[in-house]
Amino acid sequence: MKLLLVEGYQEMSKVAAQLFAQEVKRKPDLVLGLATGGTPVGMYEELIRMHRTEGLSFSQATSFNLDEYVGLDAQHPQSYRTYMQEHLFGQIDMAAERTNIPRGDAQDLERECARYEQAIAEAGGIDIQVLGIGTNGHIGFNEPGSPASSKTRVVQLTSSTIEANSRYFESVEEVPTQAVSMGIATILGAKKIVLLASGEAKAQAVRDMLEGEMTPDVPASLLQMHHDVTVIADAPAASLLSAVTVDGAKKE
Repeated sequence: MKLLLVEGYQEMSKVAAQLFAQEVKRKPDLVLGLATGGTPVGMYEELIRMHRTEGLSFSQATSFNLDEYVGLDAQHPQSYRTYMQEHLFGQIDMAAERTNIPRGDAQDLERECARYEQAIAEAGGIDIQVLGIGTNGHIGFNEPGSPASSKTRVVQLTSSTIEANSRYFESVEEVPTQAVSMGIATILGAKKIVLLASGEAKAQAVRDMLEGEMTPDVPASLLQMHHDVTVIADAPAASLLSAVTVDGAKKE
């Protein structure tokens, strides 16, 4: 796992966007793995700027999102389809039919999970996957205890995840308690992974991911099995790392 250290959130976002832009330019028809939440917003803003001012095109690209809340349809204001439309899709030239997000309102969720896995396979797999990291070490909605062999499935959200996501809802009671999420094995199937970590609240999870043992109790630590992972962490998120790890990291 390669660690890039940056000063703050804005620099993290720009470095991440540059990595994604390089991949898009290298392979215009690549398959992007995308994430939601607060962490990637700055990266998406920078990609939009590159599209508008530098001609970065996504017209041949395809995307698959990590997850979606169970019970929310695509038009729900807190659905991840709405999030992606507002923060990225609606402001770049990616064709709507090339954007894929699990259907959280599917009648048969087990079939929807199998369909999503098949769609990723038929697209040739994910070329570059962006991830955030939860304070409990989750990636996607793969909560502690998620096995390395897990594929796209319905997951039960922990109370800490529900509480963290309640800022997007009117109250914590409105937050769905389940989600459809790519599994650990699905994520590890990506050719390249970029994980973003910002803020002191993520420091323990970053330390456990990079310096702890590989364990399902810290899902992000299972990324140690992958051959091409870049972690971009700002100073607060890296504040608990050992001197050996910090000294060996690349400073941006």
